[in-house]
Amino acid sequence: MFRRIWKYKWRILAAMLAGIVVLVVFLVVLIRQSTSNSFLVWGPEPDASLNIPRTFDDAAMASLELPLARADASPVQIPSRYYYGIGVRPVFKSYPIYHPDKEPPGYLDWLAQQDPQVEFDPAQLKTSEDWIRAGELVFEAPSAFGHIAGPNGDLFVRDREWHREVAPPLLKDGVMAGMRYVIRKRGAIEIGTLSCALCHSRVMPDGTLVKGAQGNFPFDRAFAWDYDHMEQATGVPSWLSFFTPSLARGIEMVLYGASWLNASDPTAEIDRMSPSDIAARHRAIPPGVLARHGTRTDFPARVPDLIGVKDRRYLDATGLVQHRSIGDLMRYAAMNQDTDVHAMYFGRAPSASMPLGLISLPENPAKYSGGRYSDEQLYALALYLYSLSPPPNPNPYDATAKAGEAIFKREGCNGCHTPPLYTNNKLTLAMGFTPPPEDLRRFDILPVSVGTNPVSATQTRRGTGYYKVPSLKGLWYRGPFEHNGSVAKLEDWFDVNRLREDYVPTGFKGLNMKSRAVLGHPFGLNLTPEEKRQLIAFLKTL
Repeated sequence: MFRRIWKYKWRILAAMLAGIVVLVVFLVVLIRQSTSNSFLVWGPEPDASLNIPRTFDDAAMASLELPLARADASPVQIPSRYYYGIGVRPVFKSYPIYHPDKEPPGYLDWLAQQDPQVEFDPAQLKTSEDWIRAGELVFEAPSAFGHIAGPNGDLFVRDREWHREVAPPLLKDGVMAGMRYVIRKRGAIEIGTLSCALCHSRVMPDGTLVKGAQGNFPFDRAFAWDYDHMEQATGVPSWLSFFTPSLARGIEMVLYGASWLNASDPTAEIDRMSPSDIAARHRAIPPGVLARHGTRTDFPARVPDLIGVKDRRYLDATGLVQHRSIGDLMRYAAMNQDTDVHAMYFGRAPSASMPLGLISLPENPAKYSGGRYSDEQLYALALYLYSLSPPPNPNPYDATAKAGEAIFKREGCNGCHTPPLYTNNKLTLAMGFTPPPEDLRRFDILPVSVGTNPVSATQTRRGTGYYKVPSLKGLWYRGPFEHNGSVAKLEDWFDVNRLREDYVPTGFKGLNMKSRAVLGHPFGLNLTPEEKRQLIAFLKTL
């Protein structure tokens, strides 16, 4: 037998070598897409006199999230001792990214001459205004980095084809909101991504920017581009392209996998999909809607508006996270940016689905390359979010709006959308969900359902069985609407035809869907056209 094996020694050695090469390639990909340990900072806990909440307080974390609709699948977050063993990402000075036709001459050469500068220094923060300004820096600070020069030259942000296909909205001066160039080492220009600002910055029709609003960066179109150009995006050479499906499937499993849902698992079909199939699902998701981690590509989430978040008692459309104090908002930010994919569901973390365990947590937290926020950074970020105010409203409160307000009251809209917040801050039942008796005691639940699609609330990693009653403030600058962003405008929401199966959604429709009903919330659908016009005029003044 040994002789028969030895006969194929060169094939065996070649296979072993190929395995080693693949491992190295995947490690290179990981390193290129994450924060290097060499940039992380280890330091003491915050000065107790500042009264900064401890973000990963184990007791607070244990009670932070609502149980999932399937309660035994509820996640267990990483322990505080591990979290605080991870190095902190410094907030480096960053620079705008221009459309290639708007970039100033010699801009990259100038960037290459800049020295790295750490902008966030809590020792320099003396007043509440100082902390808020520092929080804005954290809001814009990337949590992932990629080199601008890859194996095929300049990467996507200077690629005109990328701009044509992804079509990110641009400010008046040609700057792309949400992404920034970062200098962490002199001469090395990096693309900073995955900041809070990337999802929560809205470029208005006049080219101005509203920070904290429901963003309109086409995140999933950019994601689709990455899947369609994995060789360029990751540096995996073409002769190893047969491994890219495994990488693409692993990413999808990390982001959306929920195996305990069995046939309803959003990634149940992933093993039969190619990267181009996966890209097509993402490409079908419009700006303002996002297949964020823990949701689904076929039932994505409307990007939330963070303006007014201080007054909201539950975070996420499904009310997954309680908002009891500023510390809870800090925890929510840390989880969504860094730790959610490492939480344990039935003893397994989503991050374990990546091939070769590339993003699994190492036993020693000091070796984790992704980094984390410091408590000071999160405190400043939360103060900044609390300080946000809406842009000036151009819609007048005139006779038409006044008539609409009377209709609003007459129809009982203020029962759920109670002034002045225009929400009662309660949770409503997803269609078909029966709340456990203990939930009725622990949480503020309005035990009715308005009949909207229950999938996001019952068949995802964020599914609690509930939807929170949203605030109606700021409707004039937001959109698309509905949990999945199915309708583009308020006029579409009050169109009775949206309940029909032959309705063509004006927002998110879904891949290969010619039409589908947008069910639920029948209130206001039976008004006359004039009454609807008046009601909408009032809603746009909020």
